[in-house]
Amino acid sequence: MTDYRSVRGMVDILPEDSFLWQQLEGVMATVLQHYGYREIRLPIIEATQLFSRSIGEVTDIVEKEMYTFADRNDDSLSLRPEGTAGCVRAVVQHSLQQTVQKLWYQGPMFRYERPQKGRQRQFHQLGVEGFGVATPDLDAELILLSNALWCDLGVKDLLTLEINSIGSPQSRALFRKALVEFLSDHHGALDDDSQRRLETNPLRILDSKNTETQALLVGAPALTDFIDDESSDDFAALLEMLNAAGQPYVVNERLVRGLDYYNKTVFEWTTKALGAQGTVCGGGRYDGLVAQFGGRDTPAAGFAVGLERLVLLLRGLDAHTPPQTDIYVVAADAESQLHALPRIEALRRVLPQQIIQTHLGGGSFKSQFKRADRSGAHFALVYGESERSSESVTVKPLRSDAEQVTLPDNQLAAFLAQAFAGKNGE
Repeated sequence: MTDYRSVRGMVDILPEDSFLWQQLEGVMATVLQHYGYREIRLPIIEATQLFSRSIGEVTDIVEKEMYTFADRNDDSLSLRPEGTAGCVRAVVQHSLQQTVQKLWYQGPMFRYERPQKGRQRQFHQLGVEGFGVATPDLDAELILLSNALWCDLGVKDLLTLEINSIGSPQSRALFRKALVEFLSDHHGALDDDSQRRLETNPLRILDSKNTETQALLVGAPALTDFIDDESSDDFAALLEMLNAAGQPYVVNERLVRGLDYYNKTVFEWTTKALGAQGTVCGGGRYDGLVAQFGGRDTPAAGFAVGLERLVLLLRGLDAHTPPQTDIYVVAADAESQLHALPRIEALRRVLPQQIIQTHLGGGSFKSQFKRADRSGAHFALVYGESERSSESVTVKPLRSDAEQVTLPDNQLAAFLAQAFAGKNGE
């Protein structure tokens, strides 16, 4: 056993799992393209101030979870803990906010927290962001787009949309003041984490998982009583759009999200299939963030999907199996292998959907056929002295009782195309 191990909370994605990731990434790219969103690729390292300024100095992420270091110029840099700040930075830096932008990105994020099921220190997110639209039709599109992802992935029935309005920064400040006054009178009844948040980020107490704290909050001031008229009107319009689209939702008045930059609508997609790690997707509006980064005042909204949690849901369906080898190539000797090599390369171009595996490393026919059988291939292609001399190939079925046949080289592609068309029901 080697002494070298992956860093705690940063896991390897092995080949038997990477197929699920490839399926997921393919569906995401297709759905996003259909909705007119374009990919942007962002650095994983940014200036630390970018995150402390946007996420909030007193959030758990900035206070405890960021991977931060000084480079050779003594500049403070951080591995990105989330993607929106970097995306907004890129929009401002490249003056993309001059027109409506619909962008998406994916990749690793980093937070130093306790690793557990569905939560790692290096994790992966899909981020989807829209810029330049102030009306709630953008919010509706983002929610319906995320629902389209769940439908195409087959996990729609496992997810519930929770939605809320947290109002403007001004109305939220009034609510925060009232909430702090109420909770300060009940300080001793709060759990330790909520006592700490009371001094730093009191709105996060609303989504505390502590049952005693939740019971106490029943008598607390309600955020809905402080929401400004514009936020209320936008939220009502959004719900009307979701109703028109037939999109089910639950209004959760305790939903606030954990990042300081949100305003107006916030939403989460949650599941009961993953235990405590129930949030698979979350997002909302952040209309002030572009201006905060030096750009012109630009409304914006977006969401992020935790891909590890989505993969766990897909794995639970037990309906996603890695593809098996379709064709396994067997050669009697080195000369036959040389003879087969250009022919198999040409066959791969003619049959791009089939997985064709060439035996490597030599060995007897018996050992090669054992490997071919273990590969799950439907056919073995056999090249030996007789096939070389006659410009032919022997096709041996491995998953049926059909007889093997020897075909001229120029008939092989058509034979296999027809065979696999039948297997695919075409």
